[in-house]
Amino acid sequence: MTDTTTVPTHAAPNTDKPVRVRFPPSPTGDPHVGMVRSALFNYAFARHYGGTFVFRIEDTDTARNTEESYNALLSTMRWMGFEWDEGPEVGGAYGPYRQSERMDIYADIAEKLLKGGYAYRCYCTQEELEAANAKAKAEKRAPGYAGTCRNLTPEQIAAHEAAGRTSVLRFRMPEGTLTWDDLVRGEISFDTSNVPDYVLVRADGSPLYTLVNPVDDALMRITHVLRGEDLLSSTPRQLPLHAALIALGLSETVPVFGHLPYVMGEGNKKLSKRDPEASFSFYVKEGYLPEGLLNYLALLGWSPGGDKEFFSPEEMYAAFDGTHINSNAARFDLKKCQAINGDHVRALAPDDLARRIVPFLAEQGLVADPPLPEQAATLAAAVPLIQERMVVLRESVDMIGFLFVPEHAFAVDPADGAKFLGEDAKPVLEAAAKALEALPEWTTAAVDATLRATLIEGLGLKPKNAFTPVRVAVTGRRVSPPLFESIELLGRERTLRRLNAALGS
Repeated sequence: MTDTTTVPTHAAPNTDKPVRVRFPPSPTGDPHVGMVRSALFNYAFARHYGGTFVFRIEDTDTARNTEESYNALLSTMRWMGFEWDEGPEVGGAYGPYRQSERMDIYADIAEKLLKGGYAYRCYCTQEELEAANAKAKAEKRAPGYAGTCRNLTPEQIAAHEAAGRTSVLRFRMPEGTLTWDDLVRGEISFDTSNVPDYVLVRADGSPLYTLVNPVDDALMRITHVLRGEDLLSSTPRQLPLHAALIALGLSETVPVFGHLPYVMGEGNKKLSKRDPEASFSFYVKEGYLPEGLLNYLALLGWSPGGDKEFFSPEEMYAAFDGTHINSNAARFDLKKCQAINGDHVRALAPDDLARRIVPFLAEQGLVADPPLPEQAATLAAAVPLIQERMVVLRESVDMIGFLFVPEHAFAVDPADGAKFLGEDAKPVLEAAAKALEALPEWTTAAVDATLRATLIEGLGLKPKNAFTPVRVAVTGRRVSPPLFESIELLGRERTLRRLNAALGS
């Protein structure tokens, strides 16, 4: 093999062949919103072109992988509505789709690369490598492997083996310039003199990301690779490896690469796993909608064009053709994420919103799952009262929990009780209880008219001073759904019981 290799490149987006994209996370912790954004862009690209979405698990890091994280990945994908065409629990023509189950494949490819002259065994010790790097720094040269074992003679190899030296497998980087047309960043070039020969397989025989990731892309016939900007530096290593696999007859084409912009957090720093808003589970627990979170994540580096910021998953997939991806870093803004999610909450049909609220109420023991008929009727009536006020589903617990909590467990918020249910509130509560007890018809309109006549006209109070003590007494909080509608739903018996309890009687 000669040291100069021509690497195929593509104009972007090249969809001459059926599109095949992949999402290859590692099961090493709680899923990250940046990772889900990457999954979303790949999924949208596949759906736009009627292609194949491959879900692959990169679990060769046995020290950090956990089954809990693996299950969290599957749960995240399903929660977001990403139905993979190939992958775990689905199968496919190019499986298995967990790298830990593909070790024989990697060993075979590594041997082929070695025999074909595209890789070689390196016997340098860690101490020798560190000494070489220290010398390079002292001489103001860039550190990196100097190719010491690149052209060993059979006699030198035999001597190393006889001395008991272990070896790693290194890829033989070609000479020249590597150029590709990045789907996001346009034409990018690298001088291979700045990319040292790199390790494919450790001394213990375990393969590294540098081998398994491009090998899987090649063998799974991936046509487009959309991934984070942090992996841009690995592309000059992967392009020659793809070319080698093509030369060996193991692959046909080099994927089109597109490197997505960083997602930044506070202080204009890259969003890290330590940032609270980075944890995907946070959004599930708080009750964000999948379509709301998807909408916001899509805007972190992409736009459908114009000023449109609210769209459904289907609208995104129809528009996502690989263009309009911004190469500049995107800043994660939790308040904007909440605003967009609130828009999606308000766009839901009330019965759909009620269905989605049930797990949060059930978690607190407020309703059964599925709700009992009486609970379902109350929920259906309550949802229209809170839908315009909600941002995330978990808010429903505080907003309407008072309608479902058993009376023996009902409690007023201590801070609101101390502020609004003091001695000066007693005349208000006494008048309200007396008026409501005598009310012949228990409807929102009747409650409204009676309380206004009794408290505003009768006692001469302003609405705030008239209704806030009643609200706190019957709902437990200063902030609640509309008061008169709440009282109708709560019913005469429970309303009077709570008013009297607030009075201490």
